[in-house]
Amino acid sequence: MYVISDMCQHLNQTSSHRVWDAMFPETLEEGLQIPSTEIHPDQPTAMQRLAEPSLMLKHAVVNLINYQDDADLATIAIPELTKLLCDDDQVVVSQAAMMVHQLSKKEASRAAIMNSPLMVAALVPLMSDKNDSETTRCALVTLHNLSHHKQGLLAIFKSGGVPALVKLLSSSVDSMLFYAIITLHNLLLHQDGSKMAVRLAEGGGGLQKMVALLQKNNVKFLAITTDCLQILASGNQESKLIILASGGPSELVRLMRSYTYETLLWTTSRVLKVLSVCPSNKPAIVEAGGMQALANHLGHESQRLVQNCLWTLRNLSDAATKCDSIDNLLQMLVQLLSSNDINVVTCAAGILSNITCNNMRNKMILCQVGGIEALLRTTLQAGDREDIAEPAVRASRHLTSRHHYSEMAQNAVRLHYGLPVLVKLLHPPSRWPLIKAVVGLIRNLALCTANHGPIREYGALPRIVQLMISAHQETQMRASISSNGQGSGYVDDVCMGEIVAGTVGALHILAREAHNRAVIRGLNCIPLFVKLLCSPVENIQRVAAGVLCELASDKEGAVLIEREGATAPLTELFHSRNDGVATYAAAVLFSMSNNKPQAYKKRLYRRYIQHNP
Repeated sequence: MYVISDMCQHLNQTSSHRVWDAMFPETLEEGLQIPSTEIHPDQPTAMQRLAEPSLMLKHAVVNLINYQDDADLATIAIPELTKLLCDDDQVVVSQAAMMVHQLSKKEASRAAIMNSPLMVAALVPLMSDKNDSETTRCALVTLHNLSHHKQGLLAIFKSGGVPALVKLLSSSVDSMLFYAIITLHNLLLHQDGSKMAVRLAEGGGGLQKMVALLQKNNVKFLAITTDCLQILASGNQESKLIILASGGPSELVRLMRSYTYETLLWTTSRVLKVLSVCPSNKPAIVEAGGMQALANHLGHESQRLVQNCLWTLRNLSDAATKCDSIDNLLQMLVQLLSSNDINVVTCAAGILSNITCNNMRNKMILCQVGGIEALLRTTLQAGDREDIAEPAVRASRHLTSRHHYSEMAQNAVRLHYGLPVLVKLLHPPSRWPLIKAVVGLIRNLALCTANHGPIREYGALPRIVQLMISAHQETQMRASISSNGQGSGYVDDVCMGEIVAGTVGALHILAREAHNRAVIRGLNCIPLFVKLLCSPVENIQRVAAGVLCELASDKEGAVLIEREGATAPLTELFHSRNDGVATYAAAVLFSMSNNKPQAYKKRLYRRYIQHNP
């Protein structure tokens, strides 16, 4: 019995020792290991399962005790340290700053510092101590540690920390710059009032100093600095102008060209995106080569970077119509039109619409890389998304006029089955901006005689006439309700007078074909053409006289025009200073003079020669 009892006691002692060793392995003698009773390697023992949670519990208890110790120590020390930070002895101040720095590294004591406005207020002036760089560094790093907490940010801000931090941006010590910019970044992100404080600091020099820091070569430092600039410039025109005056656009473009660090490229593109909506910064970015620099990243694997570059390019593109060295951009945009991302397609179409406006070289390159086909496909797939269809049609309109490949583009629209798509867009629910673009494109397509028949067969002529009448009625109605009798004539930001001019201009070109003239005559629109001869808008007078000139080439047309009383307004236009208007008016009058005496015809001809020697 004694032997069995002794064995049981020994076993119990062994078990308790193993539990102790599992929970407190640091008490084991060096070289010893916890004895294992493991039977199978895949089945941990109860002791092994107990070991990890036991250690976690022990660490939690130890941390709690230490936290309380730190808090108690800080509570006692802070009042004294605050006095020492204001001491006249520089050595005392330096030692106190070092102690505060050490306290700021621990959570509990850091919380006590944040809750002591007097201590934070004592630390801020130390950052301007030029005689003791170590004291400055300790004060700065302490505030940096506090800036990761809401209470700390508030304490720094209320103590006037922002101007002091901005002043440190002139430091020649990189580590000081890093801590200062990170602390300012935290303030700008999370503390109300910090943006204005940075803008006002140093007499408005805070932004200038940040722009100057873009010449550094540490990518992480640059990423934080550019993000600060983005925060400060967003929604604030004055900040954008300061960045411009400081040479910001060229520096930002240089960063986009020089680095591959994705975070830096992304933050830089965000600043450029904000600046790209500023009329003053926009041309400066383009002139610095911003279009090319941004285009280089459109193939990047980072979608957030690509999106920012595209929106920035979209904003810049209306100021880049004379920018020629963008062959790579044009090719990338054509490829991006096939993207499944709606935002990407929207931006690509908008950029193409702008950079092909009055730029012969860009039009030719785009035609060579399959631009017209891609734009037609985009228009077809856009469905009811007019924010995609409208710029795509406008870009197509640019490609079909005034360059060496325009006739090829005019034929390509027909050959790639674009005509039925375009005619469909002339009908509801299309709004006026899209209709205006489509009418302009059809007018260009009509310059190719091979398109005359298909345009007529797809039913474009009646719809164009309907649009002309509706736009004219809208103009008349708005003029009648206006106080001055002239009215704005705008619907959906589109001038109805431009719709009238566009539709009449398209009919003028289409009327060069005999079958089309017959259709137009049958739509009873000659009275409106005659009425438009009296328009106060010279361009409308010209296209109205032009379409009447074509219609008058047929006897039936000439008779109808004369019957509508066109002789008087045409005679008046014959004396117009606009050669185009006078020429068309004379041609119509001559066509209507078949039944007139020969002397009348000669007199009319002589008057025309006198007007156009």
